[in-house]
Amino acid sequence: MTMDASSPLLAFYPQIKWVHVHAALCSGTLFSLRGGASLLGAHWPWHWLPRYASYTIDTILLTAATMLFSMLPGAVFANGWLGVKVVLVVVYIALGILAMRERLPRRRRVAFYLAALATFLTIYGIARTHDPSGWLRLLMH
Repeated sequence: MTMDASSPLLAFYPQIKWVHVHAALCSGTLFSLRGGASLLGAHWPWHWLPRYASYTIDTILLTAATMLFSMLPGAVFANGWLGVKVVLVVVYIALGILAMRERLPRRRRVAFYLAALATFLTIYGIARTHDPSGWLRLLMH
């Protein structure tokens, strides 16, 4: 369901988008730090504080995304960029979970970590270009 132009929530679109963008950057940064540190043998990535900070940031990110999704006009969805982005978010989360599994061999965790980072950068490219091809769109022009 999309909101009409008279919706009072629409007045907060810039602030909600700001929260969403910054939560996404915080999420990617914290994951890259935690994942990289865990692969180097650090123990702090499994401490309750960075773990729960990650959960909190991701909850804020997804809440803001849901709010923005409900505000956008139907025309925004015409080229499918948002659908691709949502699917890739699920992939990013799954890869991130696997990258942080201590029980998996280090080699597999490295592969999952790098794949999660590549997926995050792809999501970011899609969000910036509003095109399902993401960064490739910039290379084609």
